[in-house]
Amino acid sequence: MDTKNILIIEDDNIVAKTIERCLRGDEFRIRIANSGVEGLKAARRNPPDIIILDVVMPGMDGYAVCEDIRADPVLNKMPILFLTARTKDEEKIRGFQAGGDDYLSKPFNLDELTLRIRALLRRSEWSRDQIAPQAEGEKKYSTVLTIGAYTLNTETFELTTPHYGNIRLTPVQYDLLYHLMSHAGEIFSPVRLLDEVWDYPSDSGSPDLVRVHIKNLRERIEKNPRSPRFILTISGYGYKVADPTETGD
Repeated sequence: MDTKNILIIEDDNIVAKTIERCLRGDEFRIRIANSGVEGLKAARRNPPDIIILDVVMPGMDGYAVCEDIRADPVLNKMPILFLTARTKDEEKIRGFQAGGDDYLSKPFNLDELTLRIRALLRRSEWSRDQIAPQAEGEKKYSTVLTIGAYTLNTETFELTTPHYGNIRLTPVQYDLLYHLMSHAGEIFSPVRLLDEVWDYPSDSGSPDLVRVHIKNLRERIEKNPRSPRFILTISGYGYKVADPTETGD
């Protein structure tokens, strides 16, 4: 089993050391940075496989760190898991808009943290494998997925939209939209999306997480996010993608 490198960016050294004791072993190698600036320097010197990022830090907060990472061509596909005591939806949305992949509220269960990390790492490896050159006889993946006027490029992670042109999606947005577009017309419950898109074990993820991701994605790609025509909510069941021309757009 390959050892994965984890960078913890957390100004509370007690929290950072507790996480380190929980994770350190053959599976994970841990580094700690106690400020946003120090964390960015550490990530650029030796890019980790995943970053655990506190939100509230003096000076450069976690949102700013995340935005800088997403703007860095070397680091921008790296999974980022936010840790924070802030639990309001508005705070979660801000974290996802900054480019975060997941969000765990303090105080948190260390076993759940480990499950979330493993899920993000598996998903990150799947995304890299999906666009890597395929050996002869291996499964080939389509370069683009097209539904109506929306086209998702699986090599560049960009979505071509009828209203806003090309949009570079964050990793979590790409994975969610890829799954929905690959099964156009099929309705997915939040629990099913947690399982099939992010590989969360049963009861380890909240349906609210899916709702926030859907809302954030709509804000970026829908002409009118309050009245979506592409990513539809099916009341009592879940979500599906549909051709906007068939929904009156």
